[in-house]
Amino acid sequence: MTARDMIFLAAERTNPSRRPRPASSRRPVGRALAALLLALGLSLAPLQAFAMSRIKDIVDVEGVRDNLLVGYGLVVGLNATGDTLRDSPFTLQSLEAMLERMGVNIRAAASTADTADVAAVMVTANLPAFARQGSRIDVSISAMGNATSLLGGTLLVTPMMGADGEVYGVAQGPVAIGGFTAQGAAASVTKGVPTAGRIADGAVVEREVGFKLSSLSIVHLALRNPDFTTAERITNTINHRIGAVVATELDPGTVQLQVPPDYPHGTVGLLDDIEQLEVEPDQVAKVVIDENNGIIVMGKDVRISTVAIAQGNLTVRITETPEVSQPGAFAPGPGVTQSQPGIAGTAPTTTGVEVPRLLSDGSQAKDSTGQPIYDTVQQAVRGTGVPGQAAMPGSIGGGAQTVVVPRTQIQVDEQNNHRLAMLPYRVSLEELVNGLNALGIGPRDMISILQSIKAAGALQAEIVVR
Repeated sequence: MTARDMIFLAAERTNPSRRPRPASSRRPVGRALAALLLALGLSLAPLQAFAMSRIKDIVDVEGVRDNLLVGYGLVVGLNATGDTLRDSPFTLQSLEAMLERMGVNIRAAASTADTADVAAVMVTANLPAFARQGSRIDVSISAMGNATSLLGGTLLVTPMMGADGEVYGVAQGPVAIGGFTAQGAAASVTKGVPTAGRIADGAVVEREVGFKLSSLSIVHLALRNPDFTTAERITNTINHRIGAVVATELDPGTVQLQVPPDYPHGTVGLLDDIEQLEVEPDQVAKVVIDENNGIIVMGKDVRISTVAIAQGNLTVRITETPEVSQPGAFAPGPGVTQSQPGIAGTAPTTTGVEVPRLLSDGSQAKDSTGQPIYDTVQQAVRGTGVPGQAAMPGSIGGGAQTVVVPRTQIQVDEQNNHRLAMLPYRVSLEELVNGLNALGIGPRDMISILQSIKAAGALQAEIVVR
């Protein structure tokens, strides 16, 4: 019976306008419908309770990896934005060697060569696993000298070598960059990095990596996040799916597969059958802290013991607002002789001047009794005449001056409105975040609190500081 027939029969059973059928024909339909709903419920229940991941997304197969390639080459065709040959001797030597291979000898004129259309570059690429001869891969280009832009340049034939010194590919083609630079006499603008670019499918694979996966009888799966529980779950899932003990947990980061001799399609077939299996990966409770950017990342299994937290910042704010003190309207200016006979000369000195203390809002400060508060500041006074000698009758040297009087305001904020917060035993991640947010603190203060909780032994998680 198809699902369509079952739905049709169920509709007839619930619709009283339809002709009733015998009880013997209704019972199997009802039982089948109940079994179908039960099966659907059982199949959907795990999806709501667990976060499952495919084995292929949490492990790497040993030997199946990329290989790094690197090469050195020249980019030509630049619009006077390349290396200056006098400041980049390696560019000049590479240009000479390249032209000599083409039958052009410029050694005699190398000292007078002056071009800015060539740039020395490093070429890098990743050779994928099982890349075959003749396939193409992307390459990245990075300037080495003092070139200002690779816009419009073309990479000449560049051998790409592996760690063993063998050539695995050859790169060539026009360089595509994502940035630009423009400048004038008094200003310049730069977007992105114009001295780095890419060539899509810019390298041809010339040599294959000698690795045959199908010849392996034992394969190791490397967990990307090593964990005992995850490794055990992978082992149990694989053995249950195959129906035999083919997987063995070696350590938290490795699961070993023993390929049965008669398994269909051998090693490749076994990997194809198990990579789609789903398991629930476990993880260590961990708190990752980036102090430079004030970022905190906490895993779902982070727990803390019962702890009380109080946080308060002491903020001292010092504000300098100097004021100008000017002499009276009829005071003599500096160096003006004033008629006053019989006064002896005095040395330069300072005198105390009382000024009202002002608050941040501009009002005058008062003490507990309501009386104004004054501060005594020192004001410079120039000397008169010659110290130790009598001045000439009828004259006084010196005079009044305009001086800068300092004004300092100090405010202390202890943030007494922050209270003690209690976090109960084994709270969840949501409760932990809500409890810390209840204190009214920011991420940077939260970093110090988490480190203090860890020092007190109440944080049941690993703290990683980057």
